[in-house]
Amino acid sequence: MLANYTRSARALAELLQRQGVEDKVVLSAIADIPRHLFIDDVLKHKAYQNTALPIGQGQTISQPYIVARMTELLRLAGVREKVLEIGTGSGYQTAILAKTFTKVFSVERIKALQWQAKRRLHNLDLYNVSMKHGDGWQGWQSQAPFDGIIVTAAASQVPQALLEQLSDGGVMIAPIGNEDQQLVMVVREGEKFTQHVIAPVRFVPLVPGDIE
Repeated sequence: MLANYTRSARALAELLQRQGVEDKVVLSAIADIPRHLFIDDVLKHKAYQNTALPIGQGQTISQPYIVARMTELLRLAGVREKVLEIGTGSGYQTAILAKTFTKVFSVERIKALQWQAKRRLHNLDLYNVSMKHGDGWQGWQSQAPFDGIIVTAAASQVPQALLEQLSDGGVMIAPIGNEDQQLVMVVREGEKFTQHVIAPVRFVPLVPGDIE
């Protein structure tokens, strides 16, 4: 069974490469991380399809293409070291980041999801991730600045606290908008922030506050 899942993960990486993901490190991470471990048993047969899936608590595990593309965008912008993830969710995107960057910090507002994600990452021997239960809109001030920030839920506008936690030259990738969402790249140069629209997307909303 494990061999089947391994082949499925490699096939998913090959599919994403055909769809335009070029970064070899990102594709290797997709091939290495067993996505089925981040999904409820009833949906495991869909684990290696290029689709978003529900994970409970009104949240989803993102489409693999989006996971890979957002990660690739950070790397194309030169990010290699310290990354903040807003919205741990299932932990799948976190695991891809852990395989791709030196150190990952991840914030999740729903305590139950954070606990499950932490267990999954430890089972995969991914120990370069620090997790925090808290409000994603506020980021993780005590660990700032970050070379890259990746937001996995859609904010109505770019959260100011996250902008302030970018290092000089740092890059944020985030879905922005309510009904009409756009994936946006924000680059910091001193106190100047330049936005680039990447593509239309569809994410669950980035809700303020936290849930025990």
